[in-house]
Amino acid sequence: MADDAPLNGIRVIDLSRILAGPLSAMLLGDLGADVVKVEQPGKGDDTRGWGPPFAGGESAYFLGVNRNKRSITLDLRSEDGRAVLRRLIVGADVVLDNYKLGTLERWGFDDAWFEEHAPRVVRCSIGGYGSTGPQAGRSGYDFILQAETGLMSITGKADGDPTKLGVAIVDICSGLLSTISILSALTGRAVTGRGRRAEVALYDTGLMMLANVASNHLVSGEAAGRYGNGHPNIVPYRTFRTADGDLAVTVGNDAQFAKLAKLLDHPEWAEDPRFARNRDRVEHRDVVDGLVQEALSARSRGDWMVLFEAAGIPAGPINTVPEALSAPQTVAREMVVAVEHAAAGTVRLLGSPLRFGSAPCPVRRPPPQLGEHTEEVLVGELGMNLQDVERLRRDGVI
Repeated sequence: MADDAPLNGIRVIDLSRILAGPLSAMLLGDLGADVVKVEQPGKGDDTRGWGPPFAGGESAYFLGVNRNKRSITLDLRSEDGRAVLRRLIVGADVVLDNYKLGTLERWGFDDAWFEEHAPRVVRCSIGGYGSTGPQAGRSGYDFILQAETGLMSITGKADGDPTKLGVAIVDICSGLLSTISILSALTGRAVTGRGRRAEVALYDTGLMMLANVASNHLVSGEAAGRYGNGHPNIVPYRTFRTADGDLAVTVGNDAQFAKLAKLLDHPEWAEDPRFARNRDRVEHRDVVDGLVQEALSARSRGDWMVLFEAAGIPAGPINTVPEALSAPQTVAREMVVAVEHAAAGTVRLLGSPLRFGSAPCPVRRPPPQLGEHTEEVLVGELGMNLQDVERLRRDGVI
C-alpha cells in the first residue's frame, strides 16, 4: 500500500454483497484503505455466481466491483463467527453492510454494543427503503427501485414503454452516496474522536436522481414525461441522424444555438422569435428538432464532428461498449487495466476513476478468491493460533 494514499491506515470491514456496498468498499480500497470483505463460507458474495462470462471460475460481475480487497469467510449465524467479527470490528475504522434491517442488532451489534466496544468506528448501512416509513426494512432491488421512484417513467421514447437504464444505476449511485457518507463521518471523527452511523436507502437515492425533473414537477405541478434522447428543459439537446450514423448534440445556451444556426447555414434561426431563447425553443421543440434534423442528414457523422469541434458546439458519437472501452481517451486515462489474478490469470478490468494529480489510484490487489485471506487475517492480525483456525474450519465457521 502506498504510504501517501489518502486512506492509508484505515481499515474497512465490508459485510456487503451484490453491487452498492461492494462498489463503495472498492472505492475506499482504491483510496488506500485496507478492505476486508467478509463472505459466507462455501458461497461468498452472490455475484460470484452471476455469469457467464467467467474467468478462472470468477464471474466478470464480481471481478468488476471487488478490486483492492481481501476476502475472508465467516459464518455470522454462528456464535464463533460473531466472536471473530467482534474482534475485527474493534480493530476497524469502518463497518459497511447491506443486511436486512435489524440483522446486525439481532446478532448483538446494536448501538449500545458499538458505544461500549467500538465508539470510534464509522458505520454505514445500505438498505432498500431505510429504517423509517411504511416500507422500512423491505428488501431493495435496483430494477424495482428504478420503477418505484419514477426513473423508468421518464426514460424511453415518448410513445414507447418506460425503460430502465442498462446498468443498475440506483445501486451504483447508492454506493457513491455511501462512500461520501463514510468519508464525511471519518472527517467528523477526526474532530470529535467518535464515529457515527450513516444510512443510505436506495429509495432515497432513486428520488434524488430525479434531480431537475423532480424540481420541474414540484414547481409547476405538471407530470414529468419521456423525451427519448431529448432533454425536458433544453432544446436542441438530443440525438440526430446524420448521413451515416447518430450524433449526440447538446446546445446548452443561446450563444451556442446561434453558432449552430450559422454552422447549419441558417443564421436566421437565431433571430426567429420562436427560437431566440431556450425557453422559446422548448415551447417549439418539435419544430426546432425537425429543422436541425433535416440539416444534419446532409453530411456524415465524421464531417459534422469536425465542424462542431471547430465551432465549439458540444457533440459526440454514440459508441458501443467495445468502442468506448478501446477509445484513445480511455487508453490515455488508463481506465482499462490488466490485472494478474491467481485463478483467472491476466484479466482486463475497469480502472479506478479516482485520481490525485494526473495519476489514477492503482489496483493494489486483484479481486480476491473466496476466503483467500482468511488465515492471513485470523492468524496474522487477530493473533489466533492455527489450531483454533483449523477448528473453525472443521466446524464450518470459516
